[in-house]
Amino acid sequence: MKGKAVLLIGATSSIGRALAHEMAQQGAALHLGARDGFEVERVAQDIGIRYQVPISWSTFEALDYETHPKLLQKAVDNLGTLDGIVVSLGELGDQKTAQMDFNHAQRIIHSNYTGVLSILTHTANYLEQQGHGFIVGISSVAGDRGRQSNYTYGSAKGALSLFLQGLRNRLFKSGVHVMTVKPGFVDTKMTFGKPGMFLVASPQQVAAAIMKALHSKKDIVYVPWFWFWIMLIIRVIPEWLFKQLKL
Repeated sequence: MKGKAVLLIGATSSIGRALAHEMAQQGAALHLGARDGFEVERVAQDIGIRYQVPISWSTFEALDYETHPKLLQKAVDNLGTLDGIVVSLGELGDQKTAQMDFNHAQRIIHSNYTGVLSILTHTANYLEQQGHGFIVGISSVAGDRGRQSNYTYGSAKGALSLFLQGLRNRLFKSGVHVMTVKPGFVDTKMTFGKPGMFLVASPQQVAAAIMKALHSKKDIVYVPWFWFWIMLIIRVIPEWLFKQLKL
């Protein structure tokens, strides 16, 4: 990672912030993007002082699609080049509200899928033309099977996983590595106080696992690793039985 130039979207999220520290510690130059301009500047200044790496930042609004090409260009201008992008965006929302209010459901879908698709489309075209680089998309185990407790959020993450799979298939011959990350329960602001949490990982554990998988050029990685087996069991439950379960 030393000397690599990386655009990190969602840098003030718990996972994004942990990844920024991991990458900077390994010598990467970073351009951070996040909704909260004050907070992303604070994070960038801290990382720049702590690790002595080139770093810059921008505000990023997932639903303001017209600004995404400009943000990409700003990252390239500030870093001098771009070797990869990591997108760590997510809005869990509230499933019960989403069932009754389409506007809430729409925001969950756009924040987790459409906004990510927008910035990744522009970046993928740049990296494809360049002929090398990497793309890391943070999806979720929630996208592996629709469950009554979070199927709106899960459907957006499932769509993102499918998009990344197709993008990986498209960009492979161009020398661009696309990795899908599927975290289980992570100790973040988004999950704080939510019922049913178990085997909760820290953002730092997740970031370290992501970096290890990226160095190994994994295509799909579940973090922590045991979520692969948990979701395998959930996926193979027959539908006639699954629909009777409260999950």
